[in-house]
Amino acid sequence: MRILICNDDGIASPGLARLAATASTISDDVWVVAPERKHTAAGPSLTMAEPITIRRTAERWYSCSGRPADCVVTAMTWLLTGDDRPDLVLGGINDGRNVAEDLAYSGTIGIAREASFWGVPAIGFSQVKSPEIRPGDDAWLGELIANLWHKRAEWVLEGHWLSINLPSSLPAEIRQPRIGRDKIARRSEVVERDGDRTVLVVPRGRERTSVEGDENSLIDAGYITVNRLNWFGETPLFQDFVNM
Repeated sequence: MRILICNDDGIASPGLARLAATASTISDDVWVVAPERKHTAAGPSLTMAEPITIRRTAERWYSCSGRPADCVVTAMTWLLTGDDRPDLVLGGINDGRNVAEDLAYSGTIGIAREASFWGVPAIGFSQVKSPEIRPGDDAWLGELIANLWHKRAEWVLEGHWLSINLPSSLPAEIRQPRIGRDKIARRSEVVERDGDRTVLVVPRGRERTSVEGDENSLIDAGYITVNRLNWFGETPLFQDFVNM
């Protein structure tokens, strides 16, 4: 099984190294393409009609000057093309949970969504900040990924992918949560004023709101959460809309 790993925290991220080590417990054909630097809330953004620089940093490891989704695109169009295409794309492990509005903004989720456009099964992994990492975690998580791969017929659908949030410690039981409402980008701070010019900064962080059964409540209770997401969701309008 050929596995491609990308992230949004950058090529030097500990989470990326952990996910690569995890993938290596189940496959000897693991490739990494990751951004040169951290890209918070980059979502599915692509670099179009501008140069992207790829640097080989180690065997099967490459840094990318672009955004997280660019890492998938450069792999699919240049590094692992045709019959060399990966069987599975993994994003992460993100430094912090991806819940609620993060599902729209997250670069980790953007990686999985981009992979779905190429028809490749994909999973975005995120974990709470400052987790309790213990010996055996990589092997346990590797078994989880292997089980998901073996059962892919049960979750792989066109245009879909999985978003998995890990709690502070593993192993853990798995739950399927409701998508919550936890506002990010909820305020801005003025850092400079000069006449008609104002410079703002939107701080990191979230409200940490939670209701029973949503991602935050289950993650805080020590569960792994799994959501199957898709990019083409729509809600039909009422029948006579076109005749208004």
